[in-house]
Amino acid sequence: MKNNFKAILSIAIMFAMAITLVACGSKESETTQTTSEIIVFDDTETDTEASEVVDATEATTGETVYPLEVIDSNGNSVTLEQEPEKIISVAPNITELIYKLGAEDKLVGRSDYCDYPTEALDIQSIGTIMEPNIEAIVALQPDIVIASSLFDEEVGNKLAEVGINVVVLSEQDDVNGVYNMIETVGRILNKSAEAASCIEEMKNTIDEVTSKVEGLETPTVYYVIGYGEYGDYTAGGDTYINGIITLAGGDNVAKDVSGWSITLEEIIAADPDIIIISEYCKTEFMSMEQYADLTAVKEDKVYSVDVNTIERQGYRNAEGIAELAKIFHPEAFN
Repeated sequence: MKNNFKAILSIAIMFAMAITLVACGSKESETTQTTSEIIVFDDTETDTEASEVVDATEATTGETVYPLEVIDSNGNSVTLEQEPEKIISVAPNITELIYKLGAEDKLVGRSDYCDYPTEALDIQSIGTIMEPNIEAIVALQPDIVIASSLFDEEVGNKLAEVGINVVVLSEQDDVNGVYNMIETVGRILNKSAEAASCIEEMKNTIDEVTSKVEGLETPTVYYVIGYGEYGDYTAGGDTYINGIITLAGGDNVAKDVSGWSITLEEIIAADPDIIIISEYCKTEFMSMEQYADLTAVKEDKVYSVDVNTIERQGYRNAEGIAELAKIFHPEAFN
């Protein structure tokens, strides 16, 4: 039951990853901002005027210019008058990125699920992602709260009413969107150089992987998110995880599925060469009768991984892609 609960929780988080960014900003907001740097967090349409402002200032100074206007995934505009000194993260991927960019000294609060790196556990928790403690957030007096897809808009509105800046950076559809997210957080925190280095590191790792697996025979892969009495859940073809499997040189058996639900009959019919599952669930999954006749189970080709490197969108996705590629194509990494 404990592992099934973890599986259901994972499903909830993964549904958030299916949310596509909406177009943000308007021509009115573009024309009224002439003295501040502008970030429009939108990977569906390029805002030429905003991009020119950002590029010009950073090319000249190498640092973020404040006041800084951020138009987030929800289309909300937030203006930071100066570099944030106190940050609260309400998303594990954002917390990981803050540490990667070297801004952890500014992190004063994090969600219950922000557990990487382990040092983050020493930071005060402000509750869950969907139901954070508003009083605890206000008491910490943050300059900015950075959240992601599962963040309740009503909570954001209440924080805005008391003068707290909230920026929501929703989950992305592909790796290019993650690069955009990293760049945006870097600008917010005046860590653009560190963000650029992080992106370059990711691209180099992914390019190395894709060059090694190119042209190799592609194994069929089933990615387990939920299983057992609650039903079977995986990453469909329209999910971010499908893209990661593809980059790693795998053929997702659920590529024709939309969303996260799949039937046991479809799994059995696909009979995947390889099954990928959380390290906490492998033993239970392999012991269940309904999966016993799958070739991957019989041939012991069920592999446990740290799913956070795959399901949490951020710089560690490059690590996740490399790990999957070594499972799919061990001969390419000897």
